[in-house]
Amino acid sequence: MTYRPRRVEKPWGHELIWAETDLYVGKILHVKAGEALSIQMHEQKDETLHLLSGEMILLAGPSPEELEQVPFEEGDSFRVRPRTVHMIEAVTDVDVLEASTAHLDDVVRFKDRYGRAPADAS
Repeated sequence: MTYRPRRVEKPWGHELIWAETDLYVGKILHVKAGEALSIQMHEQKDETLHLLSGEMILLAGPSPEELEQVPFEEGDSFRVRPRTVHMIEAVTDVDVLEASTAHLDDVVRFKDRYGRAPADAS
């Protein structure tokens, strides 16, 4: 059975959800140059990121205050285990392949330049 990918617009670009089942989800994150995802973590979601194209900065750590830059080049993959705080910022336009568990709404945002984190609302 063929599946037409679902495009989800985001303030930093868009997600192309190309696989979605009860067990796993496959996405391509297209992040525009200079844009960034939230500093965030997931309680249950386990994901692996693979940089398909472009140049980006990946930060990860145990808390928002302890983020470290992870060396991440085109062709590299990185597993983001549950409760790992992380953020990606695009230096150039990037396409990131994400394979994850199916916990799509499992996101805790600590900081977000687009006002989507609880601390940003105050």
